[in-house]
Amino acid sequence: MKVIEFLRHPADDTRPAFTETEAAAPIPGPHDLLVRVEAVSINPVNTKVRRNLVPVPDTVNVLGWDAAGTVIACGSDVLLFAPGDNVFYAGTFTRSGSNAELHLVDERMVGNMPASLNYAQAAAMPLTGLTAWQLLFDRLQVPASKTFNTGSLLVLGGAGGVGSILIQLAQRLTGLTIIATASRREGVDWCLNMGAHHVIDHGGSLPEQVAALAVPPVTHVASFTHTDKHMAAIAQIVAPHGKVGAIDDHDFLDITPLKAKSASFHWEMVFTRPLFDTLI
Repeated sequence: MKVIEFLRHPADDTRPAFTETEAAAPIPGPHDLLVRVEAVSINPVNTKVRRNLVPVPDTVNVLGWDAAGTVIACGSDVLLFAPGDNVFYAGTFTRSGSNAELHLVDERMVGNMPASLNYAQAAAMPLTGLTAWQLLFDRLQVPASKTFNTGSLLVLGGAGGVGSILIQLAQRLTGLTIIATASRREGVDWCLNMGAHHVIDHGGSLPEQVAALAVPPVTHVASFTHTDKHMAAIAQIVAPHGKVGAIDDHDFLDITPLKAKSASFHWEMVFTRPLFDTLI
């Protein structure tokens, strides 16, 4: 089978990083699906791994952590899928990625590909969709109920990939009032089209802009970019006993301002389950 291997270079190295090569077809382990890859997508994590900014095992020589394709073989203990099933998924840093004709993935990380999507559309969904879902419903513990939620959700960086999905999930599955942030006209329009009730400018004073809105208290905050820069504003905005979640990386992040309100802080990292083998 053909694979696209990557070469490990320093972050500032401009040498070519990819090579097409032949490799033997992988053999499924007990819980593995062997997938014929039909489409992949590229996310920032791919660039971070290639540039040695995210460590992966030496055995990982192929990028690709979003894929859609067809199951062609199953491991001995597979229960959820069968050959011929169309699937989509995000993989794990502990195994080579999906930039290959054939790819192994643990069935417990896989979903049935929606019939309404083609392969390319489905391959664009796993990392952003999983991150948004897990942050909103698992980390921030927002009930999936239109009637139960009466507060507001502040989405910092609403026009990005994860923010776009999270706004849609919150609009369709919760009763929260959604306040997104965006700085450009295109971003504002995008957030409104995704389902945000209000859009404010993260380049201005967030507390002042939120205070000017006739909205319920901000009980939940989902921050996707520059969380360290916005932490003081977040602490001022979030309601007592509220919840704050983030996905971005920082050299240092001081969450002390949340203490006075007993507000909780939650990390979301989509690869935690496969990395620490908590798939069951």
